[in-house]
Amino acid sequence: MPALPGLRRYLVVLGLLGVLTAFSVLLQAEGLATLLTGGGISLSLVVAIAARVALTWGHGVLSGRFAASVREGLRRRLLGSASDRAGVVATQITRGVDATDSYLTGYLPSLVVSVVVPVAVVVRLGTTDLASALVVVVTLPLIPVFAILIGKHAKASAQWELLTKLGGHFLDVVRGLGTLKVFGRASAQAATVRSMASAHADATMKTLRVAFLSALVLELVATLSVALVAVPIGFRLLAGGLDARTALLVLVLTPEAYLPLRAAGAKFHAAAEGLTALREALAVPVRSSRPGVFTRRRGAPSLELDRVCVSYDGVPALSDVDLTVPSGARIALAGPSGSGKSTLLAVLLGFVPPSSGRVLVDGVDLRSLSSPEWLAEVAWVPQRPTLFRGSLAANIALGSPADVPAAGRAAALDSVAAGLPSGYETPVGELGEVLSAGQRQRVGLARALARTSAGLVLLDEPTARLDSRTEAAVLSATRRLLPGRTAVLVAHRPALVSLADRVVELRGGRVRAEVAA
Repeated sequence: MPALPGLRRYLVVLGLLGVLTAFSVLLQAEGLATLLTGGGISLSLVVAIAARVALTWGHGVLSGRFAASVREGLRRRLLGSASDRAGVVATQITRGVDATDSYLTGYLPSLVVSVVVPVAVVVRLGTTDLASALVVVVTLPLIPVFAILIGKHAKASAQWELLTKLGGHFLDVVRGLGTLKVFGRASAQAATVRSMASAHADATMKTLRVAFLSALVLELVATLSVALVAVPIGFRLLAGGLDARTALLVLVLTPEAYLPLRAAGAKFHAAAEGLTALREALAVPVRSSRPGVFTRRRGAPSLELDRVCVSYDGVPALSDVDLTVPSGARIALAGPSGSGKSTLLAVLLGFVPPSSGRVLVDGVDLRSLSSPEWLAEVAWVPQRPTLFRGSLAANIALGSPADVPAAGRAAALDSVAAGLPSGYETPVGELGEVLSAGQRQRVGLARALARTSAGLVLLDEPTARLDSRTEAAVLSATRRLLPGRTAVLVAHRPALVSLADRVVELRGGRVRAEVAA
């Protein structure tokens, strides 16, 4: 798991504030002991109280700013992640990122203070009354020990795991609700969602019960520990073995030794979910942003895959793939589902780095190219194009200047736009509610057609969801797209294979055959 940016500097500043807090606690105790023994209000007491107020405010401002920067960084990381679990990532971006506040602004500052202040108090007690200091030293570790023993029964990580599963499953159900209704499976999935929600609620209640029990035990241990110091102090004061100012100083300082540990223990369970969410967010794989040592010439590139291997969780997807695509050539990738065709396209895009081997673009390693510049040279049509909230025209152009009507015409999308209320300006939504699966596929093809400057065309079964008439129109548009460009096509249908110069057959992640089309 990568380190949290800025955490070390944050901890150092918290440590400095903790040291200042410890000095203000000692100064306040001295001033209170003097005041209660008839010495009047001293300047040190006023300064100590003002310092504690200012330090509390400083802790809040510092932790709030750091937490805000962490939340922003985590959301950027999750939005740029390579994870394909959209529901889980959505839960992490919303509930998970917000849950880190309790850890970053509550538990972590309390933990730093609980390390510094008790040490300072024990040292001061040792110079004032050694017997009381020894009692504090013996009883002080009981609070973290009991907190650890009780904390082992709190399943905050299991609670967060159930929440992410619930979020992911719920999003999948919503996306496929139309299909579920058609096949009569909506009620069964609703029951599954209710069951998962009930399991999450039960896990949350169990965690809360343990948290309340923990708070009770910690308060009880701290109270009894203070009593073990206060009772002997009272007897010694009555016997004349201790002066009033020293007794009051010990009685004021002793609770201060336990207070930071009690605060940290009370905030631990509230922060446990945030810590789990933080670890998962930092463990999410992100697409590498290469600085780009080289830039390449514009135009149709030549491609060479040199013993490329790719594995997912130890399972090989591509094994020692050797493939050469000359500039301007068109190859079709054929083979059964799961043979590695889409993975090969992801490697060419730079989304999936090879676990071994290399990809050469015009003789230059793809990893040394600037990622934004390389992707600007690629026109890509995936199996399921992703739509964004906005108009149909904005989804085709994707922020770049483009002749949207011409691209729509070439992709046989103009008749669809004509039937929409506002034509190309009709909002389509993130799930493409107003479009069918085949029409969404044509939007993806129109995007590729709009990228007239792209030198490489990657098509991942662009006609898989089209009827024969629309397929013929799309194939005609694709023929106009390919001349002068290098093209890699994933094809199952013979009509698309006919556009290629040669066919490469993949099976089990390996190149099994290569023939002329």
